[in-house]
Amino acid sequence: MKFAIVEDGGKQYKAFVGGTIDVDHFQAEIGEEVDLERVLLVAEADKVTIGTPFIEGAKVQAKVLSQIKGNKIVVFKYKPKQRYRVKSGHRQKYTRLMIETIEG
Repeated sequence: MKFAIVEDGGKQYKAFVGGTIDVDHFQAEIGEEVDLERVLLVAEADKVTIGTPFIEGAKVQAKVLSQIKGNKIVVFKYKPKQRYRVKSGHRQKYTRLMIETIEG
């Protein structure tokens, strides 16, 4: 089984052909093809290629499945005896990608 370790937005993801990954949100239409060119490692059976830091000429082709939001995170600030209470929330946006091919 062939897989690759790719970097996007300062984070690393393990990508399999036919699998999906959720990366930080970027502007792309649903169904659009994107190339992830910051490939750190490609492994297939006994052959492993490691980049220094990236593999020259390697890329992972993916298709945008959807633009999604993560779970809501509640932020609550409180200072005792000061009558200070602030409640807010945050939902991170993600782009879901389906891995089509791994070259390299």
